[in-house]
Amino acid sequence: MNRYEDQLQAAARFIRNNDDFLVVSHVSPDGDAIGSTGAVGFLLQLLGKSYTLINEGRTPNKYQMLLGNQPIVDYSLETPSRRFGRVIAVDCADFARIGEVHNAFEPDVKLLNIDHHPTNDLYGNVNLVRPDAAATVEILFDLAQTLEIEWTQPLATSIYAGLLTDTGGFRYSNTTPNVFSIAEKMLRYGAEGAVLAELLLEKMTFPQIQLLREALSTLSFTEDRRIGWIVVSTDLLNRVGAADEDSEGLVNIPRNVEGVEVGLLFKQKDTNAVKVSLRSSGKADVSQIAKRLGGGGHVRAAGCTVEGTLNEVVDRLVEAVSAEL
Repeated sequence: MNRYEDQLQAAARFIRNNDDFLVVSHVSPDGDAIGSTGAVGFLLQLLGKSYTLINEGRTPNKYQMLLGNQPIVDYSLETPSRRFGRVIAVDCADFARIGEVHNAFEPDVKLLNIDHHPTNDLYGNVNLVRPDAAATVEILFDLAQTLEIEWTQPLATSIYAGLLTDTGGFRYSNTTPNVFSIAEKMLRYGAEGAVLAELLLEKMTFPQIQLLREALSTLSFTEDRRIGWIVVSTDLLNRVGAADEDSEGLVNIPRNVEGVEVGLLFKQKDTNAVKVSLRSSGKADVSQIAKRLGGGGHVRAAGCTVEGTLNEVVDRLVEAVSAEL
């Protein structure tokens, strides 16, 4: 067996030989994180295992349908009354991305780390990490096959949704023949592709369109127009009544402008912390820029949280990206 097959077998043993799991993804979860969380829940359900799904922060409304009747506990509002000794972390490039949920782990916790980020630091007792996978759900498809799971519509829907969102609707460079092969299988098992595309990629809330209108007024470029960025302050979010997830996708606007090599989104968390999303055309490895600042991700898509005022962080990141171009 090759190394990835060994990892699949080790992950399958971890699940078969244990029970009472805590399943967690990263803070500010996206479609792949929620799809992966839901998929692991459905896998454990089909295997007769007990489990709790948890995350730091609320699950965006548009992803609720990926969970069926499995609620994700919002750790920021409700802390478990006990700790867990067996944890499955999905789509978390490093342990810090789990957030405050780590306080619900037993001191001698055994952790299965399932992820597709090249910057993953292999923090699990068992690591199932494939950096060339388009999404964590692609790895979970392989794990389901290894576990010989009988496919259901809810499980297929979660897998398909993660592929759909992390490939940008099957448009990004991570859209491989294998992605299409898995997507085709998930459609055969009942995933409704058109419904998911409408809900996850097309539909916008009114606060989201208000945020877009206001955020466009902050669109800025370097003199050579190789770097573009948008700034979203907490005041702006509050003024238009937008939620954190309403800013998802804004980073693609500067990136999609002709001639721009790297697009940035600066989203203020508080007076001295800014969340930064980075998107590259491929000439700059933004995962390395993010990693140097305590974050991580992929060559073309990465993120980090940086201390400082909005203006300070904008200047720092633009300078760091300029040095890579």
